[in-house]
Amino acid sequence: MKENRLMNQIYAIFGVFMTFFYISVGLYLILAKNLYYIDDFLKKIVGFTFLLYSIYRGYISYIKVREAFRANGKNNNNEF
Repeated sequence: MKENRLMNQIYAIFGVFMTFFYISVGLYLILAKNLYYIDDFLKKIVGFTFLLYSIYRGYISYIKVREAFRANGKNNNNEF
């Protein structure tokens, strides 16, 4: 049981790092001026797609972190 909780915590932290990775790649593609071999319109489309996916991934990661690091498997808002 402890191993499962530890793995869930590791996956949750990995999800947070991947969210920041997708944000970084999206902003790089939108703001980079030195990518001459890629069409500017295509760069912006792919960059905004990465940013939209990072918002989705961030929301899912928030839920996973909240579940994985909840104390004793109980809800922290005093529900029974």
